[in-house]
Amino acid sequence: MTRTDRTDGPTFDELGVPAPIVKALAAQRILAPFPIQSESIPPALDGRDVCGKAPTGSGKTIAFGIPLAARCAAAERGRPTGLVLVPTRELADQVAGEIALLAAPIGLTTESFYGGVPINRDLRRLERPVDVVVACPGRLRDLIDRRALRLDAVEVAVVDEADHLADLGFLPEVKRLLDETPDGRQVLLFSATLDGDVDVLIKRYQDHPVHVEAGPTERVAPDVTHHFWTVDRDRRLDTTAAIAARFESVIIFCRTRHGADRVTQQLRRRDISCVAIHGSKSQKQREQAIEQFRAGNVRALIATDVAARGIHIDGVDGVIQFDIPADHKDYTHRSGRTGRAGAPGTVVTLVTPETLAPLKKFARDLPVPLQLEPADATRLGSVRPRDERPQPPAKTQAAPAKRPKNRSRSAAPKRGGSTGERGQAGERGQAGERGPVTAKADRAPGRATPASRPPRPRTRSANRSRPRRGGTG
Repeated sequence: MTRTDRTDGPTFDELGVPAPIVKALAAQRILAPFPIQSESIPPALDGRDVCGKAPTGSGKTIAFGIPLAARCAAAERGRPTGLVLVPTRELADQVAGEIALLAAPIGLTTESFYGGVPINRDLRRLERPVDVVVACPGRLRDLIDRRALRLDAVEVAVVDEADHLADLGFLPEVKRLLDETPDGRQVLLFSATLDGDVDVLIKRYQDHPVHVEAGPTERVAPDVTHHFWTVDRDRRLDTTAAIAARFESVIIFCRTRHGADRVTQQLRRRDISCVAIHGSKSQKQREQAIEQFRAGNVRALIATDVAARGIHIDGVDGVIQFDIPADHKDYTHRSGRTGRAGAPGTVVTLVTPETLAPLKKFARDLPVPLQLEPADATRLGSVRPRDERPQPPAKTQAAPAKRPKNRSRSAAPKRGGSTGERGQAGERGQAGERGPVTAKADRAPGRATPASRPPRPRTRSANRSRPRRGGTG
């Protein structure tokens, strides 16, 4: 829905967004604010602390990116005045890319920092002035300890996906970092949940925050169909292959890294083109896998739960849960990889006799009813021709992400590097900053060739997903 169509809410102009930023949004065809943006931006522009309860995909990146850019533009240059703390490498890339779209037109530079890449590259980039820092806690601590940057000039601090930071064990470091920012700085916090450790952050670092909530945070997209199919354990691979053949692009979730590799090998033997991504893969391998999936060279992306939070890809037709999720939150996060920005999608969870009891333990908390059915891939129809893939509703403004030149200079991770992030052990902790740059699954025929695409800035931190109504983050 464009601004001229819109009658049910304010425009970015009416929210008080500075004209250069409105122009930058319009250049990306982001014309109508999402609810979280309409609620968050006015008080944040007034300097109030904001506590937002919002899921991934609700548009929260622009909700905090606009006031962040506006305040940093009025601050003294030369040292970081904007700080965004994020849990994963892939989210750092996405957020840095979206903020750069807003910050570059008003003369601000944006950098992203995370572990798993050579720290000397970060040190070289910090030899030049940086206005907005998007970082994972561990790498930021490394840079501070090396006296490469300081936080004593920060005027706006953002804690993004605070619940995920807590899950990965990063909150002690987050507190240390916030303690190094000035007392008068503004704090914007966004999280899918606001209880437990997240509530401690709110009480300690926010001053009478404005609480906003837009959209359900523990539910799923309305245009996504959910199936719980019973299947014998030794039939899961054949069933998964049959389901995957019904989709043009599908993400398949496995519980372990070894399981993801095994499923990848077995699906290839069944003529399903696929690649795997998990915490044991190198950064280069992750980038290659994501690029293959984004470009449509493979049908399936096999992933552990590291992908449920960090990878944001538009145009994914379906999700297959080869292994059941650990809890209802993981179910929601996995399911959220399809049906983004109002597009239709399908989620199929394979339930074996061994996993039925664990699934029933959290069934009451699932965002959809648990209705068991015999597995039958034919009910999903056949593979849709690429030129007939369902498109998102007209109210979402899809447009190529045209990045301003030479403004965001985040690291371009190509080879494995030095220190990684400090997080809890296991798949979640080890993968906290190991992941590919975000990408978009756009496989329609006749897509623009590299020579004909709109120019992008010289940075690897840009989110390659097309911005839509109110953004994607």
